[in-house]
Amino acid sequence: MRRFDRIRDLRENKNLRQEDLAKHLHVAQRTYSRYENAERAIPTEALIEIAKFHGCSVDYILGLTDDPTPRW
Repeated sequence: MRRFDRIRDLRENKNLRQEDLAKHLHVAQRTYSRYENAERAIPTEALIEIAKFHGCSVDYILGLTDDPTPRW
């Protein structure tokens, strides 16, 4: 698994396009695509916002745990 495969999987599980998440994050679709393909580091603020959007933990997105449950 690449570093950010989970954000792609989370997005696809909700039948969303990259453009949908890009708009939510106020970034270009190409920027979001680069996040998913690990071509660009995800800023901390965006990573937190992605986790909140999907209702999962940042640790889950980063692959530090297989439990998506947030511990907020």
